[in-house]
Amino acid sequence: MAGTAFAALLVAGLTLAAGIVLLLRASALGRRGEPAIEPALRRLDQGLRDELSRGRGLAAEEARQLRKEVSSAVIRLGESLQRTVEGRLEALRADNAEKLEAMRATVDEKLHKTLEDRLGASFKLVSDQLEQVFKSMGEMQTLAAGVGDLKRVLSNVKARGTWAEVSLGGILAEVLTIEQYERNVEIRPGSNQRVEFAIRLPGADDNGPLWLPIDAKFPTEDYERLCEAAARADGAAVEIAGKAIEARIRHSARDICAKYISPPYSTDFALLFLPTEGLYAEIVRRPGLVDALQRDWRIVIAGPTTLLALLNSLRMGFRSLAIQQRSSEVWRILRAVKTEFEKYGEVLDKVQKKLHEASTTIDAVAVRRRQIDRKLADVEILPEREAGLLLRLPGAAEMPALDD
Repeated sequence: MAGTAFAALLVAGLTLAAGIVLLLRASALGRRGEPAIEPALRRLDQGLRDELSRGRGLAAEEARQLRKEVSSAVIRLGESLQRTVEGRLEALRADNAEKLEAMRATVDEKLHKTLEDRLGASFKLVSDQLEQVFKSMGEMQTLAAGVGDLKRVLSNVKARGTWAEVSLGGILAEVLTIEQYERNVEIRPGSNQRVEFAIRLPGADDNGPLWLPIDAKFPTEDYERLCEAAARADGAAVEIAGKAIEARIRHSARDICAKYISPPYSTDFALLFLPTEGLYAEIVRRPGLVDALQRDWRIVIAGPTTLLALLNSLRMGFRSLAIQQRSSEVWRILRAVKTEFEKYGEVLDKVQKKLHEASTTIDAVAVRRRQIDRKLADVEILPEREAGLLLRLPGAAEMPALDD
């Protein structure tokens, strides 16, 4: 259709060109005075106009047909493209849906596994903690039973005193050697008063040791009443319990001074041991009590920490004393070594003299041997076995004989 329109336009164009050429020639002939050709030119002009009109009509018709065909082709192409795009989009949506489903399944699986793992770990942790709680509850019950037993023990005066004595003995055994202290010592001979522990100190003379008495006291009833009153914030009860503890300590110091301080068998002071730091702090906190005990009854209050420090100081003094005592022994040993060393020098001189004499004798024997060798130079040497048999040497018979 497009080719036909193009051909019609081409024919119209050629006809127009021919008409123009004819008109130009007719113009030239008209100027020469040939009027007969004008009708022919008019007809030709009219024909050309008609042909041009038909060509335009055909071109317009062809253009309309071309537009229709192009529109139809565009519509068909658009529908085809739409169907293709829709198909591709549908396939893409399906593919995306499948991938999203696979991703969702993977994420769900991982989330499920992670949740199970974490829940399992959490349940295990909770189970372990519950087990520890149950175990701790059992230990607390055991501890409560032990505390009850300890309370019953401490409620007994004799058992309480035994516990304080055991605590004191443990501290002494930790710091000192068994030779440096003794248990149940009778300080004053014949008094039949025995202190729980006494530290053995070197006496002023060599007749016997000098004892440092240590007695343990534990007034737990008064101290418990003091603690309960302090917990209730009852100032009056605190003051009453504090005075009761002070009176008990003063009475104990008086007894220790009367029974165990007896120079020259003991030091002019003694130690009163309190087995807990809280009780020791309460005694030290009482105004003027420590000074009064030292001034009136020559008693020094000591808690566990204070007693350890005092015992460490005494141990250093024991070491210094041992070094001082051993120094004289060392000097005696050195003097004995010097005496023996002088005798050793004399023996070495004698040995040197004997060695010199032996060396001189060996030199003389060597000279005699060389002289004998010169005299025997012409004498023929016998085989070893024959010489041995001749001289009756031991083992000569077992010597191998030489072949002739």
